[in-house]
Amino acid sequence: MIEIQPFVVDVPQATLDDLWERLARTRWPDEVEDAGWDYGTNLAYLRELAAYWRTRFDWRAQERAMNALPHFRADVDGVGIHFIHARGRGPAPLPLIVTHGWPSSFVEMLELIPRLADPGTHGGDAADAFDVIVPSVPGFGFSDRPTQRGMTRSRVAALLARLMAGLGYERFCAHGNDIGAVITGWMAYDFADRLIAIHTMMPGFPSAVIGRDARPFTEAEQAFAELQTRWQQDEGGYNLIQETRPQTLAYGLHDSPVGLAAWILEKWRAWTDPTRDVERYFSRDLLLTNVTLYWVTGTANAANRSYYERAREPRRITSRITVPTGVALSTEAVQRVPRERAERSYAEIRRWTEFSRGGHFLAAEEPALLADELRAFFRPFRQTR
Repeated sequence: MIEIQPFVVDVPQATLDDLWERLARTRWPDEVEDAGWDYGTNLAYLRELAAYWRTRFDWRAQERAMNALPHFRADVDGVGIHFIHARGRGPAPLPLIVTHGWPSSFVEMLELIPRLADPGTHGGDAADAFDVIVPSVPGFGFSDRPTQRGMTRSRVAALLARLMAGLGYERFCAHGNDIGAVITGWMAYDFADRLIAIHTMMPGFPSAVIGRDARPFTEAEQAFAELQTRWQQDEGGYNLIQETRPQTLAYGLHDSPVGLAAWILEKWRAWTDPTRDVERYFSRDLLLTNVTLYWVTGTANAANRSYYERAREPRRITSRITVPTGVALSTEAVQRVPRERAERSYAEIRRWTEFSRGGHFLAAEEPALLADELRAFFRPFRQTR
């Protein structure tokens, strides 16, 4: 058994007062003329957003919205894990754990959760209801910040599988993107007998399983590998510093709310639907709720440190994942993995969807689209649970 306690989001007022004071005292850097976003987060945009954050953003209203869902914390093998557990409203809800990525949080899932738990009131059929579990990955949100080495994503997967057992779900389904997709992959690899089916938006993980008799890479696979290389050169600087020197980065992000916002929001803009007009898809309140969550929990360093641990994962996935798998690809070019590449890692791909709209943070950007996809993929497995 694991110990589970109800949890209420209620940030101390002193923490919020300190945030507003720091925003008012921001020491702004310079910027070259006509920089746009070429050098990183645009100065004019961030100044305007910081003013909104300090004078108009209402964290207490966001807390009320969060607390409309049932939150809990559990002690799992000595690690405190925060999670939302929304029980389905339907005849036989299917248990589904949905795991977030970086620089995201459970906030990304707030509009998705009711669509999955209560489809009957969100344009769907009550027969497609899920018991939805959305954890905060250790190091993120209201979960514990690991301060010992070795909180790899395979270890997180084991903790979340243990959490699901503690909630009474010996068998369950899983969905994830980004870090969440990696954790989902490890759950399917290490606990295949407990996973009914999985759904991933990042089928490039795990690395291709190449045996002695493997076929040569196709032209599409070679082209995708070249695209990944170009993406890493242009976009992957965050990854390199977070997997090598996260502590150096931490001092600025932990001490400056504007610095933290710049680090996070540049990625939300870059990885959203290709127009890169981030506020076309996300309200300022949603963007700032996610950033504020990182700030009030002091988790920027712990979250970034997960990349360091991932780079030092001592284990490797050495055979294809055999759990039935659904794949959905956003419009992000770097995640549009050729199917033949994904099939080197997943032995049982049952559904393959390529969305015509929606970027990296799809659960917040297009929650209805993703909900429909998850309902459709998992529907056949309701009879085999």
